[in-house]
Amino acid sequence: SLPLLSPDQIKAIPPERILNLNVGVLGHVDTGKTSLVKTLSSVLSTAALDKSKQSRARGITLDLGFSAFLLPLPDHLRGNNDTDGGAEASSHERQDASDNSKSYNSESSHDNNLQQKYDLLQVTLVDCPGHASLIRTIIGGAQIIDMVLLVVDATKGMQTQTAECLVIAEMTTRNLIVVLNKVDLFPEGEREERLQQAKNKMRIALKGTKFEDAQMVGISACVGGEKVAAVSGAAGEAGEKNAITGTHNIHGLLDILQSQIRAPSRDAKPSPDRFHFAVDHCFPIKGQGTVLTGTCLSGSARPNEMVEFPTLATQKKIKGLQMFRRKANVIQQGDRAGICVSNFDAKLMERGIIASPGTVKLIRGAIAVVRKVRFFKGGLNSGAKFHVSVGHTTVMATVTFWGAREIAAQVEKKEKEEEKNSAFNTTKGKDKSGSQPLGKSSLGGSADLAGLPRLKFDWNQDFLHQDNYLETLPTNDGHNEWNDGTLTRNGSENMKGGKQASLSANKLPPLHWAKLEFLTPVYCPMDSLVIGSRLDTEVNANACRLAFSGRLVERYDAKTDNGKIKTYTKKEKVGTVCRLGDPFRRSDDNKVVRYEVFGTDLFKKETNMSQFVGLVMETDRGEIGSIQSSFGTSGKFRVNFPAGTEAKEGDPLYLRFKRYANDPKKAIHQDQSLPRARPGYRIDPPAKKKKVRGKISNGNANVVENGVDSKTPKGDRKASANIPNGSNGVGEIVKTKGDILQNGKRTVAIVSGLFSMEDDISKHKGRKVISITTPEEEGVIDGSFGKVGKCKVLFRDGISADVGSHVKMLS
Repeated sequence: SLPLLSPDQIKAIPPERILNLNVGVLGHVDTGKTSLVKTLSSVLSTAALDKSKQSRARGITLDLGFSAFLLPLPDHLRGNNDTDGGAEASSHERQDASDNSKSYNSESSHDNNLQQKYDLLQVTLVDCPGHASLIRTIIGGAQIIDMVLLVVDATKGMQTQTAECLVIAEMTTRNLIVVLNKVDLFPEGEREERLQQAKNKMRIALKGTKFEDAQMVGISACVGGEKVAAVSGAAGEAGEKNAITGTHNIHGLLDILQSQIRAPSRDAKPSPDRFHFAVDHCFPIKGQGTVLTGTCLSGSARPNEMVEFPTLATQKKIKGLQMFRRKANVIQQGDRAGICVSNFDAKLMERGIIASPGTVKLIRGAIAVVRKVRFFKGGLNSGAKFHVSVGHTTVMATVTFWGAREIAAQVEKKEKEEEKNSAFNTTKGKDKSGSQPLGKSSLGGSADLAGLPRLKFDWNQDFLHQDNYLETLPTNDGHNEWNDGTLTRNGSENMKGGKQASLSANKLPPLHWAKLEFLTPVYCPMDSLVIGSRLDTEVNANACRLAFSGRLVERYDAKTDNGKIKTYTKKEKVGTVCRLGDPFRRSDDNKVVRYEVFGTDLFKKETNMSQFVGLVMETDRGEIGSIQSSFGTSGKFRVNFPAGTEAKEGDPLYLRFKRYANDPKKAIHQDQSLPRARPGYRIDPPAKKKKVRGKISNGNANVVENGVDSKTPKGDRKASANIPNGSNGVGEIVKTKGDILQNGKRTVAIVSGLFSMEDDISKHKGRKVISITTPEEEGVIDGSFGKVGKCKVLFRDGISADVGSHVKMLS
């Protein structure tokens, strides 16, 4: 069994030689947490074991309790890798998040430093309340811990607050032990079987979390009823207890606890300039001053140094320091301590922070990188109000979410750089650049443990506007990433063809930037962990109230920074190619392209085109050109393609641009740039034959009289006589339009040359027209087109002839 050391055995050891490890005791109400703490503790603080009258009257914990016991420094923290502390663990449990199993070799130098620096290990137990209404206190307690004992009633299994405590533990620590309490309530003959069943159920409940391989142990903190231990005897009597009685398998818990303890990550060189102390209790001592008890989160402090009370705008000198009733000369990160100051009214502060003068500023808002809690069922809407907790402080804040896709790209880039640096350092025989081994614990409240990367916010970066928090990240192909401006909550885009990445059960929700506007200003340093909750949810509802966790990255003041965040919406307008420029054969690939096309259906005729000249346009093929000028007075426009385009008449032309939300001018912004020029040579059209009227050609005098050739056979003169004046019955297709049939042909052709401006085309409506190149394609004249003698010909089955081909009008 593992011996517990009493204070009498360590009087000769100064507090500075004792390594403090903060262990949070979390769980549902009435699972026996306080009984377990009393059973384990040998040193009690001024706030331990439900000392308040209200706690004793109600029989439940209402506030944080602190107590401790001392152990020899475990062998694996002394650099001895042959420890058998976890030898009895099952093969499934021994795996225990492969991060831990990898850590021992990489920690050897750090552990040797621990052996040189410390002689004993002090385990400080942070007894957190379990009632749903006290979730603020639970969150505050969890942010000052290194590891967690999750206490579960073995007869009931996972309960509502058990699940919430598990979520908090995921945010604040990487080391957890499941304690199945009250196993004495199982019949003795069935105890082992029932205990195994309880373990199996918990294992299922932990699946998908980072604690799915956590160690489990069945105990009874107080045989016959946990409240007997919680309320019996004075608090001071616990210090006289050297043996553990009326319990079951407490030594088994201590064995597992010893084997699972990891070297806590602490400041290598604690600086008094970065001292930050979370105060959880404050009380006066007559003749000495006011004592502030709490946990040192960073830096160090010594007697006679000045500390600041940011919320009270005052500074005091440290009169003395104590760690569990023992005088200390210095406290540093991770230490549970009491700070005595003089001339300070204890009623002015119940909870809060004290720090090095000038290091903690009042902030009215902040920008944070956040991630949604997977078990929170509701959506996270921008503009909604959440309870935001920073340390022991919980205030209301209005939260706005954005930047899901941009932050994903930033994280991916950072991970690739870290992998590259890691590979380089490995080849050089060096450790990863200053990173802590994954197996170590670090002080709670660290955003690193919540899986939140260290990112810098760039005020000059552009962000796509989002309505709300995205549950999934959209993935897009080509122009489908352009829509009418917003991303919806589930990550889909308001456009046909959009895809979205599915979120598997084990995949974490995407990271977002969040703007937190506090309704009440708070004092907290940047880089702090924040937890967003909906504490107004019904307490008895079987739902997780923890909504998101975040890391404070940048201060934000609505008065000075409003409008500085550059969010934009994407816009897309679609026009149509109505005419092609001259054909060219491109020199580098011998393709026939057009360097100039004409578009329509994009602007109204009264539109001032000068503001759109120079804007970039795209075709379906991704070819990029720019608007050069207007064309005519009907809203048409001319587009130049430096690299050429293979677009056809009727093809779409896309004008894509961005508009910034805070731009009063609503200006158009584009990121696209024109490609390099790809020159070619012009393809000259075939020379047209000259029309002969009343002249002798090649010795034959073919006289055209009233549109009838003198040599025309008499049987054909009737048809020829119906041809309009000035026409030989043959015209040229200048444009195709209309609907595209299933055979790929268009139904309308615009033909010139069949009529003159003076002809009344309506008289010829219904006359048949055939294509000379494809005689089987037959159409009828439908009417005039414009005022220059052009006509519109309808082809019921479509026409495949190209622009420039000829057609013949029949009688």
